[in-house]
Amino acid sequence: MKNKRTINSRNGYSKKTVRSEYGEVNIQIPRDREGEFEPAIVKKHQSNVTGIEDQILALYAKGVSTRDIQDHLQQLYGIEVSPTLISNVANKIVPLIKEWQNRPLQSVYAVVFLDAIHFKVKQDGAIVNKAAYMVIGIDLDIWVGENESAKFWLHVLNELKNRGVQDILITSVDNLRGFTEAISACYPKTEIQKCVIHQIRNSIKYVSYKDLKRVTTELKPIYKAPTEQAAREELEQFEQTWGSKYPLMVRSWHSNWEEIAAFFKYPPEIRKLIYTTNVIESYHRQLRKVTKGKAIFPTDDALLKMLYLVTMDVLRKWTGRVHNWGQILMQLSVFFEDRVRPHIR
Repeated sequence: MKNKRTINSRNGYSKKTVRSEYGEVNIQIPRDREGEFEPAIVKKHQSNVTGIEDQILALYAKGVSTRDIQDHLQQLYGIEVSPTLISNVANKIVPLIKEWQNRPLQSVYAVVFLDAIHFKVKQDGAIVNKAAYMVIGIDLDIWVGENESAKFWLHVLNELKNRGVQDILITSVDNLRGFTEAISACYPKTEIQKCVIHQIRNSIKYVSYKDLKRVTTELKPIYKAPTEQAAREELEQFEQTWGSKYPLMVRSWHSNWEEIAAFFKYPPEIRKLIYTTNVIESYHRQLRKVTKGKAIFPTDDALLKMLYLVTMDVLRKWTGRVHNWGQILMQLSVFFEDRVRPHIR
C-alpha cells in the first residue's frame, strides 16, 4: 500500500543470515521501492546480532512462552529464531545457576526464612508436584526437589552448612512436620520460630465455614498479646470457648506452642521481623506473577531456569535494608552475645 505523502511503497522482504553466539539466524528485512528504508535494529551490512540473546533471556524471565518469544522477535525485529536456538540461549545460564547455588555463604546469619513453593513438572511421562525450596537470609537460594518434606529440608540445611554457614540465630519457618528435627540436627543452637500465619491456616482447616470469621477474630488476641504469659491466658480462654467443638484445632496450638511463642521474648522490632514468613511470601508472589502462565514445566531444569532468572530480577530490586536493622542487630547482640559480637565489625 502506498503512503499518501510519498511515491515510495513497500516492496516485500529481503533475506539475510546473521551470526549469533548460538549459530546463524535468518532474518527478513523490509524493502521499499526507492531503497530508502534503514533498519533500526539490525543495520545494513550488520552480520552479528549477539544482543538478541539478552532479549531472549529477558523475555524468558518474564514467563513468555517459546512460541511467543518467536512471534515477538519476528514482529519487532524481523528475526526468525527456532525453538532450538531459544532453548540453547536459555541453557547457557545453567552453569551460572550451578555456580550461584554453590557460592560461599556468610558464616553467621541473624535470621533465616525457610519455605517452599509448588509447581507441576513432567517426569517420566507423568505430571508430578515439585517443591522449589527457598531460603532467604541476607542472600537467597533455590533448590528443586520432590514434594515438600522435612527430609529434603535436612538436605538443604546440610548444604548450607557445607557452603560455610556455621550458625543461624533464628529461623522463621512454616509448620511442616519434622521441620524442627531437621533444623535441630544441623543447627542445634538455632531458635525456631514457626510462622503464626501458617499456624492459623493449618488450624482453621478443622473449622466449619460458619464459624470461620469468629474463630479467626478470637485467635488474634493470642498472637497479638504483649507477653507469652498473656498469650497463654488468651489461649486458655479460646480453648474454653472452642475446645469442645474443635479439639484438633486447639491441640495444634498447644503442640506447636513452644515454637509459635518464641517471638514473645523479643522487642517489637524483632517480633515483626520473625513471627511470620512474610519476607519469603513476598518473594513467592513475585515468582507467581511470572510463572502463573505456565501450568506445567517440561523438566526440573526448565523450572529452575525460570526461577533463577526471576530471582536475579527480584534481587536487583531488593536494595533496601531491613527497617531498624541497626537497632535489631544491637538487640540480637544482647540476646546472643557470644555468637554475635565476634562477627560485628
